[in-house]
Amino acid sequence: MLLKDKIDVVGCGRTDTGVHASQFFLHFDIGHPIDKEKLKFRLNSFLPGDIVIFQIIKVDDEAHARFHAISRSYQYRISREKNVFAGDTSLLLPNVNLDVDEMNKAAELLLNYRDFKCFSRSKTDVKTYDCNITEAYWKQEDDFLVFCVTANRFLRNMVRALVGTLLEVGKHKMSLAEFEGVIESRDRTRAGASVKARGLFLTKVDYPKEIFILS
Repeated sequence: MLLKDKIDVVGCGRTDTGVHASQFFLHFDIGHPIDKEKLKFRLNSFLPGDIVIFQIIKVDDEAHARFHAISRSYQYRISREKNVFAGDTSLLLPNVNLDVDEMNKAAELLLNYRDFKCFSRSKTDVKTYDCNITEAYWKQEDDFLVFCVTANRFLRNMVRALVGTLLEVGKHKMSLAEFEGVIESRDRTRAGASVKARGLFLTKVDYPKEIFILS
């Protein structure tokens, strides 16, 4: 036990098996001072190769990694050609014609809505399906087609279902009017299939600046 105390760790959220994170926060409470740099070094020496601690930050006593987050950003990566170095971190879609302009038009429509029950896992315990999406678009990044989305919160399976439905638009299997109809229906069975987890990344979590203590 590095801290010689029982520590309960709370993460900033949960994801499906196979989803990645390039930024992730967690918090823990401890009753005595710690050497943050020394602890970071020792933790990284114990953790597996696919997990790294970048920084340990002192926060307000009431700060909560999950409930104080004001926004989260995700990216979903699609590879159009086989890439032996990205097989576990992207969805391979070779020889599929996608109308990216139409997909971006559909993504922009998401900003007009708040209720996204149609993209939520059917059996979930949430009290509301409302999410405030502030950013949603597709971009080309090196050899990858990337979907970027930011919101104050996300429902379980939401981003994967969103990407699957937007791909239907890109394949011209669903019109923009039909895409809006899916959202307004609140019916998960009318949306597209969820894409595989391995292409999804949690990329950014934002918090109010006042919870951080500079020391």
